[in-house]
Amino acid sequence: MNIYCNRLLGAVVVIAANAGGAWTPIGDVTTTMLWIHGQISTLQTIKGLIIPSLVSLTVPLALMSLTSEVNGKGQDSPNILASQQMAPRGQLVFCVGIGALVFVPVFKALTGLPPFMGMLFGLGVLWILTDAIHYGESERQKLKVPQALSRIDTQGALFFLGILLSVSCLESAGLLRELANYLDAHIPSVELIASAIGVVSAIIDNVPLVAATMGMYDLTSFPQDSEFWQLVAYCAGTGGSMLVIGSAAGVAYMGMEKIDFFWYFRKVSGFAFAGYAAGIAAYLAVNNLHISLPSTLAQVPFLSGS
Repeated sequence: MNIYCNRLLGAVVVIAANAGGAWTPIGDVTTTMLWIHGQISTLQTIKGLIIPSLVSLTVPLALMSLTSEVNGKGQDSPNILASQQMAPRGQLVFCVGIGALVFVPVFKALTGLPPFMGMLFGLGVLWILTDAIHYGESERQKLKVPQALSRIDTQGALFFLGILLSVSCLESAGLLRELANYLDAHIPSVELIASAIGVVSAIIDNVPLVAATMGMYDLTSFPQDSEFWQLVAYCAGTGGSMLVIGSAAGVAYMGMEKIDFFWYFRKVSGFAFAGYAAGIAAYLAVNNLHISLPSTLAQVPFLSGS
């Protein structure tokens, strides 16, 4: 019973990770790509996508809690989550790391420089901090930034680089524009196009998929923060939850818990799809009813920057 509950808990973490990354420019690679290239801005993305993202998580949780399997197998399961106190220095590094991530949109809004400059600045601060707090402790060299950098998945980075270069070649050849014209002629609804992109992202990695979408449509076709780009950010981010192979979180979960593809498909995919569809419906409802977050958010300087 514990194993079953652990698997369901891991599946919920996958859904939550994908939903949580969709509503901020730095939460997911795809939203970051759209933000860097100017398709979405910080404040409008948060205002437009936080409610659909919450819905896409809440609906699967609610449906899972109503199933007899979860109720029957979870009642007698002991609490296996043990709390562990983080060391003070670890808390400091953690807080500085989170602050460095949050600082990226602030840095871009204040300086106008590319976001990667803000990330490198935050990395430099962490580098100095870890060197300072572990100075003279040879047994703690593994906790310093240089050691962490040595564990970067270079092969994975080169894989994505190759995919993005291939997408750029298709764009230069004009094939992506032809595909966009075909979709516009046969699927006139931008909502359906964005929704289809999300469904396909459950099979194909969302990074090249979003890169191809940006090559198919430019800012003259759909301006910044238009409904299309916001839906692409949401759909590409959360659509990967529908299959365990559809996102990096799902692949990591499959490797850590030795999850079978068909187990996830039978037990989780239906709930994830329901949340995905409910999130799209929530976005359209919010847009049509002009519901938004409190206007006081607009007074935050870095949120109003693109």
